[in-house]
Amino acid sequence: MANTSSRTLRLLSLLQTHRYWPGSELAERLGVSPRTLRRDIDRLRELGYPVEAQRGVDGGYQLAAGASLPPLVVDDEEAVALTVGLQTAAQSSVDGIAESSVRVLAKVVQVMPARLRRRVDALRAMTVPATWPEASAPRIDPGLLTTIALACRDSERIRFSYTDAGGRESEREVEPLRLVPLGRQWYLVAYDLTRHAWRNFRIDRITDPRGTGARFRPRELPTADAAEFVRSSLGALPQPYEVEVLVEVPAAVARERIGRWGTVEEVDAGRCRVRMTTASLDWPALALGSLCAEFHVVGPPELRDQLREWAGRFSRA
Repeated sequence: MANTSSRTLRLLSLLQTHRYWPGSELAERLGVSPRTLRRDIDRLRELGYPVEAQRGVDGGYQLAAGASLPPLVVDDEEAVALTVGLQTAAQSSVDGIAESSVRVLAKVVQVMPARLRRRVDALRAMTVPATWPEASAPRIDPGLLTTIALACRDSERIRFSYTDAGGRESEREVEPLRLVPLGRQWYLVAYDLTRHAWRNFRIDRITDPRGTGARFRPRELPTADAAEFVRSSLGALPQPYEVEVLVEVPAAVARERIGRWGTVEEVDAGRCRVRMTTASLDWPALALGSLCAEFHVVGPPELRDQLREWAGRFSRA
């Protein structure tokens, strides 16, 4: 049997993994008697961890919210994942997250063993972040994300106000499943109880999310996972614009910078042809601007109008 100190850390790690643990299952995982488990729970409480107990045959334990955040116990893989996640969050479009992420990252790296720091440094050195221009990334309220994430975790129905792409507002009640960050947007995948169908909701269009207290058993998604559901839903949207542009840069340069948003064909050593299919002309305008090169719009005419409008706006600024 593990000594008392290591067993207490193991107990803490288990409590931090699941929202609720039946007492018998927790004691079995630790290899101790229910009486020893109760003593270990009391020891955690003395250290400042708010552990709640539910009595009875089906009783168990869970960590509650305390007045302050106690130390967390993470294993090697979780520590690496935490560090990589913080590095990504440092470039986040979620309001107030970037600065906080840098502070936490500094604390984590400072106490990280050398063997883990080498793994993190390798990941950081071999990863190229692809960030969006500040003006193009919608700002997300972290409190809104947290509220929805907790509802997903606890399988609790929520209500919120939603503004669709046409500017129409409606009240929704949903069974939230997962949050999905994709590109520059965040999406909530949920079962819409009014429309009786799976939907994805853009987080920046959600206001006033609130729990109902009603629990639900998660339904089965029609796709393999939530990320695939969002991608397939967005792929089903109409794509009315076929963009074709001649750009005065080598094809290799264009592919490196904007290749993920369309196809790039070499015309000659110094020119290339860029093609995109898109529902919004903001995307090609942003992509072409990022190339910092001369270009000629072959089509559609609406893109020329869009660029003239942007040029006038920039000139007035």
